[in-house]
Amino acid sequence: MKSLRLSTLAVLVHLAAASFAAPVSGLDRPGFDPSVRAQDDLFHAANGGWLKATEIPADKPEYGAFIQLRDISDARSRAIVEELSKAQSKAGSVEQKVGSYYAAYLDTAAIDKAGLAPVQPSLAAIDAIKTPKDLATWMGQVQGRLETPVQLYVMADFKNPTMNQALTWQGGLGLPDRDYYLKTDDERLSKARAAYETYLTTLAKLAGMKDPADAAKRVMALERRIAEAHWDKVENRNPVKIYNPMTPAELTKAAPGLDWATFLKEARLGGVERLSVSQPSAATAIAKLYAEVPLADWKLYFKLHTLDDAATVLPAAFRDARFAFRGTALTGAKEQKPRWQQGITEVNAALGEAVGQLYVAKHFPPEYKARMQELVNNLLASYKDSIDGLSWMTPATKAQAQAKLSKYMTKIGYPDQWRDYSQLEVRAGDPLGNSQRAARFEWNRIAAKAGKPVDRSEWGMTPQTVNAYYNPSLNEIVFPAAILQPPFFDMAADDAVNYGAIGAVIGHEISHGFDDQGSQFDGEGVLRNWWTDEDRKAFEAVGAKLVAQYETYEPLPGKKLNGKLTLGENIADLSGLQIAYKAYIRSLKGQPAPVIEGYTGAQRFFLGWSQAWREKVREERAMQLLTTDPHSPPEFRANGAAVNHDGFHEAFGTKPGDKMFKPTEERIRIW
Repeated sequence: MKSLRLSTLAVLVHLAAASFAAPVSGLDRPGFDPSVRAQDDLFHAANGGWLKATEIPADKPEYGAFIQLRDISDARSRAIVEELSKAQSKAGSVEQKVGSYYAAYLDTAAIDKAGLAPVQPSLAAIDAIKTPKDLATWMGQVQGRLETPVQLYVMADFKNPTMNQALTWQGGLGLPDRDYYLKTDDERLSKARAAYETYLTTLAKLAGMKDPADAAKRVMALERRIAEAHWDKVENRNPVKIYNPMTPAELTKAAPGLDWATFLKEARLGGVERLSVSQPSAATAIAKLYAEVPLADWKLYFKLHTLDDAATVLPAAFRDARFAFRGTALTGAKEQKPRWQQGITEVNAALGEAVGQLYVAKHFPPEYKARMQELVNNLLASYKDSIDGLSWMTPATKAQAQAKLSKYMTKIGYPDQWRDYSQLEVRAGDPLGNSQRAARFEWNRIAAKAGKPVDRSEWGMTPQTVNAYYNPSLNEIVFPAAILQPPFFDMAADDAVNYGAIGAVIGHEISHGFDDQGSQFDGEGVLRNWWTDEDRKAFEAVGAKLVAQYETYEPLPGKKLNGKLTLGENIADLSGLQIAYKAYIRSLKGQPAPVIEGYTGAQRFFLGWSQAWREKVREERAMQLLTTDPHSPPEFRANGAAVNHDGFHEAFGTKPGDKMFKPTEERIRIW
């Protein structure tokens, strides 16, 4: 359900980290391009030298400071996990489980020797489906392990966020988004469709199916019909539209064709009294497909999806075919990531907090947490002042906004209570079984929350994750340990650069509570309208200007940004940068900032901000992100927010004729 969390709640932010080389300013001076003026292009002025000198590694679809920091986190996790995999840990201990899980995944010789045997029980279970009820039973049983066209999840109820509620979500596509199926006039998407059909054909052939090409065509035809039912990414960003509570009986009546009672029961949600149907028309249309499409086609579809899901722990031909599609065709990567790094990703998915506990002990000193809390407090204080100074908001709504801000919960570094993995079974030499049991273990944990109070101490990311998020239902901002480390968050770096980088990230997360989505939830996490009609219209009018600005950007020839899809992240970037700058000025306590390496404090702030978005992306990956990602590409994040900032124009003395000059009256200001 990653897509749910990303698109619905905007809780995950695609962050980046600056690669600071100089210990004095914290700026990477060799990465600058002296031929480009910040007044014309802040992103290339701060990163042009690095962009020219850097090649994207063959195993990566994109590369930049964020990816570099993720590689550091993976290498640190590897050292921890490999030590456990070599140790003689007590059977059944979490150390043994981590070590055995990783070792089994890395043993490709054993995987090749096992052939299709590990996946045969899964394929046989699909073969055994004889009736629509059998199909509903099987789909319920694979929740959490395999993505089905109607998925289930459990999270805080939008209207009663102290309690967990089950929900449905659209899914089931092998390509990244509905647009890959429906936009037939786009050559890039057409190439991806062709690559996917080739991949499905290969999977069918390797599995020994009769007429593999026909099997692939039938599955493609079914997936297109599923895609036609899906809501688009912009619709899914509206929390009011996706909140549709129903009883199971009401859902059965609204969406006939699927045995909902059996589906829910087998997914361990048979006792729920209500669930939210996130995309009602999609649920109805997909349920109708279950009744209309021949059972034989559904079985083909689920067999090929099962093989795709298992391919990384099947023989080399399967692994290579999967990479040719999911790696090269979709992202442009030339080589597979090292097997060890793939293994770390898998272990983190299955036993992430077990690894995280050891990661924190080794790599997250207490002073990092204390310094981060200081920065967060400073940013929150600046946000409070900023709300008071808004010219477009009436006092009544300001009071509501201040009440919400005062109730923010901050989580830094790691959870106070670590997850219990005692009931997860990990077997030596059984990588596919381990993956399936881990997925089911996690699903059982999630399903058990339905109808029960929300545990506000839970984390949605592991400490070793290089990211951060805002959760509107809990009104919380969360910063895992792995993003709070040099070079991104550098205790030795100049304050200006730290505020421009990690400070803007903090401001970004705070601002998500007041973007187009988060602003629809109050301080208790309740989805309700706490705005006056006048203020909401003013807010939406400013948002419309931001949509228009970003829709002028063209990252790929003929492919412009979707300003409505990226609106929430663009608001958070713009507001986060504004608040971080105010917090930096506050931190000076009325004293002038020193000039370091020829740059004023304000200039270092914006250069640090720009270097935080340093990145190069392959065209295939860029296309995927433009279609599915609510974040703008890094270049436009860096320049798009700065161009509206009075402090940027003052710092660099922009004037008419400069490419980044924007008249004062045209600058977009929200919070």
